[in-house]
Amino acid sequence: MASAPPAPRIHWFARLEHRFHVWREGRARRRGRTATIVPFPGYGGPGWVRVVGRVLIVPPQRRTRDGEPASVRGWRSFVSIPVSFAKVTVRIGDATHDVVADRGGVIDAVIDADLPAGWQTFTVSVEGQSPVDATAFIVGEETRFGVVSDVDDTVMVTALPRPFIAAWNSFVVDEHARLPVPGMAVLLDQLLRQHPGAPMVYLSTGAWNVAPTLTRFLGRHLFPTGSMLLTDWGPTHDRWFRSGREHKLTNLRRLAAEFPHVQWLLIGDDGQHDESIYSEFMDEHPDSVAGVAIRRLLPAEAVLAGGRTGKEEHSEHVAPWVSAEDGAGLRDLLGEAGILH
Repeated sequence: MASAPPAPRIHWFARLEHRFHVWREGRARRRGRTATIVPFPGYGGPGWVRVVGRVLIVPPQRRTRDGEPASVRGWRSFVSIPVSFAKVTVRIGDATHDVVADRGGVIDAVIDADLPAGWQTFTVSVEGQSPVDATAFIVGEETRFGVVSDVDDTVMVTALPRPFIAAWNSFVVDEHARLPVPGMAVLLDQLLRQHPGAPMVYLSTGAWNVAPTLTRFLGRHLFPTGSMLLTDWGPTHDRWFRSGREHKLTNLRRLAAEFPHVQWLLIGDDGQHDESIYSEFMDEHPDSVAGVAIRRLLPAEAVLAGGRTGKEEHSEHVAPWVSAEDGAGLRDLLGEAGILH
């Protein structure tokens, strides 16, 4: 009998990061702090649901005199301690499922469950703590349209590609100081109202650490609720940092495989690699794309972002490809393309 292939060797920096988090976790537990799970909006289809969340030891939440969460600077999102390989209990209806977090404390598991279409609620718990509510959007078999949107510089102005600006926005800027891209909330809301039952997916290279901040930002600026697919910053088993491009392409391909009956409107910007990512995905899965809408960075934003990406050739694409500087401009062009009425 042939022996099993050896397991891939984990990058030394990933091992160092893991040891550091284990040390922080042990220190926090000696102080009496316990783990909690922070669920993120997932999605699913007939007979299954993708459960997404993260197991953390979190610092106490600061609150205002009115009891509301206090304004949070970006760096506070990164001081929570991930709990590696924690066992999480997911309860959907009368069924209970156990799933295990990864090395970074992230839960991303597909569970068998028969839930009706639309937003559904279930509970998750860890280490005997009280269950907390989690949500997932279930896509119906009759659904034919969905929306995938980038976040940075697409719905929220960040000028992310330039490292210093990215660090400033992620770690320093107060969450209430972040600005929405004009007209994008209205555009997304109109798309979902004209396509009842359509899934809304926010696909970003941002870290899971900022998911709660992002959720509050979207709600504060009246963006529609959507499933969230972020990433875990830091080293993988074979490289220093995760590939944002690969993260987006992998999840787009996964959505195409999970929902072959859905055509997606892909929304992004020209300050990162969204154009080339969407173009590659369209070449691979032309039947899964309803159209592409690219938000062009304003000149000042493009300077902060280190310039724009090279212009892609779109003449051979079957689906409409539009570009404008804000949501209102994209809305008009999508109307001309027949995607909006």
